[in-house]
Amino acid sequence: MRIGFSVVPGEMKSLRNSFAACALALLAFVLATSADGNAIPAFARKYGLPCSACHETWPKLNVFGQTFKDNGYQLMNDRDSPIWQNPSYWPVTFRITPNWHRESVNRVATDTAAGQNTAEAKLTTHGFDLSGLDILTGGTLYNNISFLLTPSADSTATFHFESAWVRFDNLAKSPWLNLKFGKFELDNIISEKRIETLSNNGGLYQLYHFEPVGDNNMFGAIGDNQLGFEVGGHSVNDRTRYSIAVVSSNDGQVGLPNGNSYSAFLTASQAFDAGYGGGVDRVGAYYFGGEAPVFYSLSGGVPIAGSGKVNKSFHREGAFALLYAKKLDFSLFYQHGWDNAYFGTSTVGDNVGGLPALPAGAHAPSWNGFFVETHYTHSPQLIFIQRSEWVRMSHQGIEGVPGAPRSNLGDIDAYTAAVRYYPFMFSRAGMALHGEYSFVRQMGTAPVSGLNLSSSSAMFGIDFDF
Repeated sequence: MRIGFSVVPGEMKSLRNSFAACALALLAFVLATSADGNAIPAFARKYGLPCSACHETWPKLNVFGQTFKDNGYQLMNDRDSPIWQNPSYWPVTFRITPNWHRESVNRVATDTAAGQNTAEAKLTTHGFDLSGLDILTGGTLYNNISFLLTPSADSTATFHFESAWVRFDNLAKSPWLNLKFGKFELDNIISEKRIETLSNNGGLYQLYHFEPVGDNNMFGAIGDNQLGFEVGGHSVNDRTRYSIAVVSSNDGQVGLPNGNSYSAFLTASQAFDAGYGGGVDRVGAYYFGGEAPVFYSLSGGVPIAGSGKVNKSFHREGAFALLYAKKLDFSLFYQHGWDNAYFGTSTVGDNVGGLPALPAGAHAPSWNGFFVETHYTHSPQLIFIQRSEWVRMSHQGIEGVPGAPRSNLGDIDAYTAAVRYYPFMFSRAGMALHGEYSFVRQMGTAPVSGLNLSSSSAMFGIDFDF
């Protein structure tokens, strides 16, 4: 789930309208309220292992932890099955993050007359706050049947299900064949659910949720948990792995709000030891694409849930790498994105007016993005993090006509620096002291002037689970 700090409606509306690519960036503490990404101390209690057995630093997995996850939360011994556990064993974790944060936006639309947003002003807000709450439970229902259930709430205790899935592991007695069904995180090795940055701007990967200015395609957010099924597998040593998922084009929303459309996520990767120490290197590639509706039937002027049809296509593809050099490691991620022109121009039809023609100069928007995230693990108790992220438009949704957007409209530069110190982490509870600063600039999206829009976040929080 994504939990934001309390802001007044006018401020949120201004940010939402201006940051199309950052619509989820103001949903704070993705880590503290994300699905598959949290550590579950109950696993350490179940197997009698320290939390460091699976984590480089909480919640970042090491090689053993990734293999444990890929095996369906199993060590492949008798203790995997819950029938061998003490009946009092309950694999559950609660997580929340008290914090102080400061948010600043350089240009917010303000009124100079009654109801008239005709000026811009800098807005800075700071104070003490809470994140949302995650309740995580996961493990095995039986040998080779694993599960994860995550009821999650925002800071006002409004709940939803962030994750709810069952996986059948080692089908045909092979690690190459596993089937997952339900709501789950796409099998992205650089997981947003295990992100170690927490601030408003830095608590997500901008590239995972990017939408061009004027685009209305919410269906390509690879950072969001999705509803569907996944077939995946890996070699015995987990060096080679693959995943193929088919999901409803609803961005993980329940109730089939958009209609009969589907998307697919495919990824494969290979790990190797380059000999520089610190961890196992991995490289891979991915594709996420499909169709989603641009036509909805109306009832009383309101779109009918589930009536979406006239599907148009979209896709995201790229490559990634995890590279280690002793105490340093680097996460590299590249994406090329493309949306049909109907998405790019937000052209939507209905049963009253039909499907309208595209506007003059309509073009399928496309873009390229890249980020590098660096971790310096001084010790298991102290880690330093930096991330630099860039998104560049290749084509706008409208081109070649008078009044068309400038070529760099919506480009993003984002930078984050953070430090996490862990006073303790054991099988009953864990705590991290977290400090962070992040900055995002998007070109040409100020609400009145059309100048560049910038926002920054500074925060300190006590991130704990038990």
